[in-house]
Amino acid sequence: MIHVLRALAGLALIVPAAAGAHPSKPVKAHPTSRAAKPAIIPSEDTRRVAEWVIASKDNHSLPWAVVDKPNAAMFLFDPEGKPLGAVPVLIGIAVGDEASPGVGSKKLADLGPAEKTTPAGRFLAKFGLPVAGQRVLWVDYATSVALHPIPKDVGPKEHRRERMLSPTSADNRITFGCINVPKAFYSGLLSPLFREKGGYVYVLPDTKPIEDVFPRLRLQTVVNGNSG
Repeated sequence: MIHVLRALAGLALIVPAAAGAHPSKPVKAHPTSRAAKPAIIPSEDTRRVAEWVIASKDNHSLPWAVVDKPNAAMFLFDPEGKPLGAVPVLIGIAVGDEASPGVGSKKLADLGPAEKTTPAGRFLAKFGLPVAGQRVLWVDYATSVALHPIPKDVGPKEHRRERMLSPTSADNRITFGCINVPKAFYSGLLSPLFREKGGYVYVLPDTKPIEDVFPRLRLQTVVNGNSG
């Protein structure tokens, strides 16, 4: 268990915490700040999922990431559970944890507002069929949820970069369901790490109890409770 605690300590130190920041919520620096990186602190649910994955080796020796939807943040880990980085993300416009039936077969223009959700759950993400000439990292191919940088064709008009860098997560809901990450993070860390065999992405819920999305957390809680 010692290695798990060390890794979680590293998780809390992925980026410097802002002075006075609440310990259970990610905090993003203002885009005009001169700080080298925005301060992102993992939520309690992020810590719980990370602890479970590391202790149970649920990632099966693959790289993995936790997407904290309520706080619009992503935490990336190597196969051994070492924290590699934390960044703000953009997610689906609609609050919700289930993909609408048949959403994967629809054109983007045909999606209704309530269908633009980023589903919660455990996903084996892999690079697959090209979109607009480029291979994409599919989080859930069946529901057309991918993980990629801000698209050039919609980024400027929807102010996606500004939304990503804003000090609040309230304006980070803008996509059709895909998860947008900073381009440098995607090309420098995420893509090389997932390119060969893929990796797991754990998407935290908006409204569902976290144990309903990740049932094995209940077992982890029992084990921790019995350990003293």
